[in-house]
Amino acid sequence: MIALSRRTALAAALAFGFAAPALAEPELGQPAPAFKAMDQSGHERSLSDYLGKTVVLEWTNSGCPYVGKHYGSGTMQALQAKATGEGVVWLTVSSSAPDTQGYFTAPTARLWKSKVHSAATAILLDSSGKVGRAYGAKNTPHMFIIDKAGKIAYMGGIDDRPYADPASLKGAKPYVALALADLQAGRPVATPVSKPYGCSVKYGSAD
Repeated sequence: MIALSRRTALAAALAFGFAAPALAEPELGQPAPAFKAMDQSGHERSLSDYLGKTVVLEWTNSGCPYVGKHYGSGTMQALQAKATGEGVVWLTVSSSAPDTQGYFTAPTARLWKSKVHSAATAILLDSSGKVGRAYGAKNTPHMFIIDKAGKIAYMGGIDDRPYADPASLKGAKPYVALALADLQAGRPVATPVSKPYGCSVKYGSAD
């Protein structure tokens, strides 16, 4: 009878969503969620490989007009080049599921990287959405910076202009660029959290 009661209680809890809490999203100043993912060249990339380095995670979708604003203007590539030139590891993440906007295979990711002249270290292929869900990535672009100790130092938008119009770049406050400058100088990040904007990440159905 006790076992039956426990099974009944568990079933009720599952029905109301209490027994299986959602994955916790990353917290500022706390260790970044670990991950492993294949890149566009067939190499496995693991966050643990980069301990001691600053890491930028940039969620992307090649069909998203907000992403297009930053790549079409060259501002994303310029920021990538500056950061990687200073020793930062820049990982562009594609969490679009198969048959959704922005889905990448390894060959299409390589073609896109070449076409837009991306200066990212690599493009991570996350069509399962595992990495994106671990980080709570909601938009493209959604940005995270992980410091040399492996902790979240920044999360949010790339800037403060939530518009697809390239003209909105003029006078924008470049949150990611400023956060990287703060870390490079050994200062606390002045604006460590901001609201992300852009297209929704095109996740598939969760397993």
